[in-house]
Amino acid sequence: MQLKFAKVLPLVAAVTLLAACGQKEEKKADAGAAAPAATTAAADSDVQVVKIGHVAPLTGEIAHLGKDNENGARLAIEDINKKGLVIDGKKIKLELDAQDDAGDPRTATQVAQKLVDDHVVAVVGHLNSGTTIPASKIYSDAGIVEISPSATNPAYTQQGFKTAYRVVATDAQQGPALANYGFKTLHAKSVAIVDDATAYGQGLADEFEKTAKADGMKVLSHDETNDKATDFRAILTKIKGERPDIIMYGGMDATGGPFAKQAKELGINGKVLAGDGVCTDKVAELAGDAINNIVCSEAGMALSKMPKGAEFEKEYEARFHQPIQIYAPFTYDAVGIIVDAMKRANSTDPAKILAAMPATNYDGVIGNVQFDSKGDLKQPVITLYDYKDGKKTVLDVEKM
Repeated sequence: MQLKFAKVLPLVAAVTLLAACGQKEEKKADAGAAAPAATTAAADSDVQVVKIGHVAPLTGEIAHLGKDNENGARLAIEDINKKGLVIDGKKIKLELDAQDDAGDPRTATQVAQKLVDDHVVAVVGHLNSGTTIPASKIYSDAGIVEISPSATNPAYTQQGFKTAYRVVATDAQQGPALANYGFKTLHAKSVAIVDDATAYGQGLADEFEKTAKADGMKVLSHDETNDKATDFRAILTKIKGERPDIIMYGGMDATGGPFAKQAKELGINGKVLAGDGVCTDKVAELAGDAINNIVCSEAGMALSKMPKGAEFEKEYEARFHQPIQIYAPFTYDAVGIIVDAMKRANSTDPAKILAAMPATNYDGVIGNVQFDSKGDLKQPVITLYDYKDGKKTVLDVEKM
């Protein structure tokens, strides 16, 4: 027994020695693989990546508007990174954390939570009032600034959230501007109202109705459709029988264009008044010949009237090879406002950025931006348009 054990011992020792050598070689290989990563980390250690969130519908019927908003925010990020940004002695590289809420309220709250989990320092979005409002509580609970470039329902900033801001006028200003135009300029004595049952479309239509009645216009009917509708003939046939002087439509271009087109096909030739959701270049394609019947508003200054509008338009089209839809200048400035607050706070801490927001006095593409105590613009502007040969033409600019 002793003899057999003696023979086995050298064999075990040899195997153990080989295994040990293998482990040493493996450790050397691991160390060699880790070296480049460590070098990269050392090289980047003086640069801090700071995420700014952006949310809009990137899929669905109004994805073209969502992408336009995202492009504006992305261009701002790129421009700031090119110039270089230093906060509290640290080099900052901004990164856009872009999310798609598909224009759906439930999805909006999910992506809002994702942005919070991604540790963004602020958010530009959402596009729709119906997504912005439910998402705003998520950002409020997290103490993260949210600047909407296009949500116009007054309720967004009436919730008491210190985190909620917007860089456009509200429907409490846009609705009356449309109604007053219908009454004073078009001399309309009666109106039929239709909305798409969203927070935006219904909210705008309700504000329009209040002013129309106050002006003395007779509201013949107020019907409801939805934001996925394609056939409006039943509602329009009823409206044709009512013979209104004008029609007001609260909704987006994806439905507003077909609505105006079908109205004309049924022989309704009165003007269709609509808000910023309809007021796009794409609506001309969707409405066809009926585009000449549309008068619409935007809750901000016309691009052609913006202090830096021409310069921004040139840069945008060179970068993305497509025209601006509506609110790209507003998302561009929203990013700039966040960075301005960051600079004044000398911090990338979301709480300190939030604390700096009320004192905003920012000169951007859209003009000077200052906020009131609710987070709304101190000097909002409404621009009215019609279409000539399929192109938007400024009718009037109202400073509210």
